[in-house]
Amino acid sequence: MRARACLIGVGLLALAGCGQEAPAEPADIPPPTFADMPAASAGGACELLDFAAVRAAVGVPFDVSGATAVQGTRSCVLRSAAGALPDLALSVAETEADPAIFRATAVPRGGRKLDGLGQAAYQTTSAPAKGRPATAEVGWLSQDHQLFTVRYSGTPTDDRAATERLIPGLVSLAKQIDARS
Repeated sequence: MRARACLIGVGLLALAGCGQEAPAEPADIPPPTFADMPAASAGGACELLDFAAVRAAVGVPFDVSGATAVQGTRSCVLRSAAGALPDLALSVAETEADPAIFRATAVPRGGRKLDGLGQAAYQTTSAPAKGRPATAEVGWLSQDHQLFTVRYSGTPTDDRAATERLIPGLVSLAKQIDARS
């Protein structure tokens, strides 16, 4: 009985497609469209960034933003749809650190003191090495005890001097971010 029911089912399925011809060509599918969205549309730390302000600061246009949050640290990465580099990353984390602790634990080796931003701040650059691009970074401890880092990672052809030239723009951008937070 079961075998007969299965055979009838298979026969009905085979007949279901009979009598109709498939279209000669698939329907035209329009190309995808891209909408210009603000960096803040990614949410999280991206809410503190604006594509136009970043372009004014570093001279590089970005048009893609992505945000994440992991264990209390909110991050945002901006890049171009044309490629992975250059990029600009912002991270924000709550902290109990005071300026002395910040200087002792958060400032990377080679970081230089930066005045006029938050309770304490630093700037640093790195040369390209082992497949990593040259970088420029500004980090600070805000008045409301948040640890901020904004880092520009250059193109594969950028050298350390190129990223050094970006520090004044990154400091300006950091001050804008600090005012928004």
